Amino acid sequence: MTKIKDSVVWLTGASSGIGEQLAYELAEKGAKLILSARRKEELERVKENCKSNDVAILTLDLEDSFSLKQRAKESSTIFGEVDILINNGGISQRDTILNTSLEVDRKLMEVNYFGSITLSKILLPQMVKRKKGHHVIVTSTVGIINTPYRSGYGAAKHALHGFYDALRAEHHADNIKVTIVLPGYIKTNISYNALVGDGSQQNKMDRAQEKGMSPDKCARLIIKAIETNKHEAYIGGAKEKLGIYLKRFWPKAAAKAIRKLRVT
Repeated sequence: MTKIKDSVVWLTGASSGIGEQLAYELAEKGAKLILSARRKEELERVKENCKSNDVAILTLDLEDSFSLKQRAKESSTIFGEVDILINNGGISQRDTILNTSLEVDRKLMEVNYFGSITLSKILLPQMVKRKKGHHVIVTSTVGIINTPYRSGYGAAKHALHGFYDALRAEHHADNIKVTIVLPGYIKTNISYNALVGDGSQQNKMDRAQEKGMSPDKCARLIIKAIETNKHEAYIGGAKEKLGIYLKRFWPKAAAKAIRKLRVT
């Protein structure tokens, strides 16, 4: 079991959606909590709503590799060394491959992949030294079974699976744990903020997202997955979970189903 109470937990993407709800659940469980995102005013709001005095703010931009390194060093000066890193920050996509510029593909990879692994790589040495640490990465069901209009987003999520599976294997003997969380449709603003081909925001919520699981329920399930040291946690509706198993065991059938899938 991973103990949340009194653990130093660093949470990215904490200003809204799943991250905001995770902040409330973690604070209630007694974590010493570091909240990160770009928008300081939103982080302040979340901090005010947390039922804990052990909550700090560390603003960061996952696309800015230099500042990420500085923030990672600062994180250990707040409550001590980080015990649990929850890489939850990211940005989605809604456009075709033909329509999406390479600049947008690079941004999706920079934010969703390199932003997360930068923090993990900087924190890893002290975790190995202490023989204690837990990396939690919030990817997506598209990290296993990608759908149209999410090519760059899905590619970044696939890459995260490859990186963190290797981290888990390399540092098992060092007592470093890795939990990969795969949410399906969760009712957040992720589709509203998703990038279209020219880099602008979609500015509308997908129908499937609108009908998705509530972020507070998702957060509770993520906490449970962390506490029980799950390697992978599939969170969402029956269709998303079925899609994952279909892809793994009947890939041809999954490909046929994806072609017919209504994804917006």
